[in-house]
Amino acid sequence: MIVALPWDASKDRPAEMPHVLLVLDQFPKTLGGGERVVLRLADLLPRYGYRTSILTFSIHPQCSAIKSAPCPVYVLPLQRTYGLTALRAARDLRRFLLDQQIQIVQTFFESSDIWAGFVTKAVSQSKLIWSRRDMGILRDGKHRLAYRLMANLPDAVFAVSEQVRRYCIDVDRVDSSRVHTIYNGLDLADWKAPERTAAPTAATVITTVGNIRRVKGHDVLVRAAELIVRQFPGVSFTIAGDVLDVDYFAELQALVQTLGLTRCFRFAGGVTDLRQHLSAADIFVLPSRSEGFSNAIVEAMAMSLPVVATNVGGNAEAVKDGVSGFIVPSDDHAALSAAIIKLLSDPYRAKAMGQAGEALVLAKFTTERMMQRTVAVYRDLLFHS
Repeated sequence: MIVALPWDASKDRPAEMPHVLLVLDQFPKTLGGGERVVLRLADLLPRYGYRTSILTFSIHPQCSAIKSAPCPVYVLPLQRTYGLTALRAARDLRRFLLDQQIQIVQTFFESSDIWAGFVTKAVSQSKLIWSRRDMGILRDGKHRLAYRLMANLPDAVFAVSEQVRRYCIDVDRVDSSRVHTIYNGLDLADWKAPERTAAPTAATVITTVGNIRRVKGHDVLVRAAELIVRQFPGVSFTIAGDVLDVDYFAELQALVQTLGLTRCFRFAGGVTDLRQHLSAADIFVLPSRSEGFSNAIVEAMAMSLPVVATNVGGNAEAVKDGVSGFIVPSDDHAALSAAIIKLLSDPYRAKAMGQAGEALVLAKFTTERMMQRTVAVYRDLLFHS
């Protein structure tokens, strides 16, 4: 049975607007990039002529973000995507799609793509869009097989970077004409970069933002820091992000202590005001082992920070190497430290790179650009296919 969360009916959108259903596997206690994008899309789409609803299979009881969701939220409890329970859930989803007159179903993450996507196409006339945000890092063997078998299922696929687009085409074998690269965008009115001095200071801050788990490569930054402080002993480092992997966090803390970095390293936890956090930094680093497309990079560039990022996923599509920062190999703390040292050694160049990054965001990564590309595909599916 699909359960509706409490919603203020006075906020309902006009029924004549095409109805888009955003489907995702879960809302965890700590939201990741995918969940934040769903909430943001739900908020933005009505401004472009589409009403929205969200459907999820589970919500963590301590997920506070869902209380302020910008549209109706529904829960379809689904623990398994096979068996009698899944068949009953499919019946409930069919009824919901018809009753709510859903015209587009946009899915996020594996179970939503595969199970909800299959049900949508099997029982309704709704158009299906997969939203792909990674290079299959969370997949197991059955997911890889299912994506290939269902390559012709979606009417369109939104890839968050060109690298992810190529993965969808080459690995999942989706027809290239159906796969669209749509970068995440920022509302630049909300991201005002502070005026930065090019003069070097003893209080230079290097930061990274990302929930603490091994794929984010925070250990690589710690090892790079040990090399950096030999030349720049006054530099400090911060890692902002909630702890999602307790064992990995313990490893990081032990590594910081072992390398004698306790004085200059700080774990900031989950920050509530990311702009304020970034405004206190001088250099942004993303040492990830895997990415689809990093929102944090775009946010850092919007704050006029030079960026050093690993060459994974769409990082090199966001950071123009040698212009707005540096791209380095993943899992290479020596290369990471060398790039950061270049910025520390030439603060005037670092400032120029930060300004170049801000200009790139204005040119490529705005909310308006993201939404124009999104609704263009919507219109094509609804009126020309």
